[in-house]
Amino acid sequence: MSSVSTGVPPLPEPTDAWPGAARAAAASAAAAAPSGPAPRRRGRNLAQGLVEDLGDKIRGQQLRPGDKLPTESAIMQNYGVSRTVVREALSKLQAAGLVETHHGIGTFVLQPRGGGMAGMFRLEAADIATTVDVLAVLELRISLETESAGLAALRRTEEHLLGMREALDEFERNVLAAGDTVSPDFRFHLQIAQATGNPYFADIMTHLGTTIIPRTRVNAIRNHNKGGEYLSRVNREHEEIFAAIARRDPDSARAAMRIHLTNSRERLRLAQEAAQREEGGAASAR
Repeated sequence: MSSVSTGVPPLPEPTDAWPGAARAAAASAAAAAPSGPAPRRRGRNLAQGLVEDLGDKIRGQQLRPGDKLPTESAIMQNYGVSRTVVREALSKLQAAGLVETHHGIGTFVLQPRGGGMAGMFRLEAADIATTVDVLAVLELRISLETESAGLAALRRTEEHLLGMREALDEFERNVLAAGDTVSPDFRFHLQIAQATGNPYFADIMTHLGTTIIPRTRVNAIRNHNKGGEYLSRVNREHEEIFAAIARRDPDSARAAMRIHLTNSRERLRLAQEAAQREEGGAASAR
């Protein structure tokens, strides 16, 4: 099968896992493509190629809003890539606002928006240095809170669940009222740490405090929050974590937390890269 412009092969013969629009697109691509394996690329290039190919299909309406993407295993087979590559690509697509994952159901295409891959928010040059530190904290949180969520799913009490629910309800109310969402956001994550039954998780979270929330430190995110879209997406990711913990599903809780924090990191990293390019272009023009 020949490569598309991104270096990633188009979809092969469609299966029942594909939605109607995607099956038609896949059948057309498979019929037009000559036989023979596509050249393999490594590491981040594979993930980026997958992002570009699926992103093009979404923006070109071959995959339409509401369509369900194939399973991770199906994408792995169709593109000849590893599960790690698929998950990285899906995280990037989620960070770009092109898809949304619901655990236990699947990943669905969202309505494309303008603004490119960093369209969730834009960073100013003054924010670039700060994002380096915020990204480092998010890396720490991915390691710490992914396991925290899994343990919380196994050990939580009804009291813990009530505390999480109250934090999420306050978060949602304040999104609608343009109020303080940082405190309930932090409280939700702290409640999860406390639900592990291991006091060291909560101690670390308490020590880090509300500065672990990226929008407390990056002006561009705070300004973007006025529209509510960014926070609504964050809230939906929180609800996925809560649902997994409530049903005592540690694997789904870990996955939901990892997706939430990885999406936060990717949204910020993409915005940082765009800001750096703009700053570089402005500097060269002077």
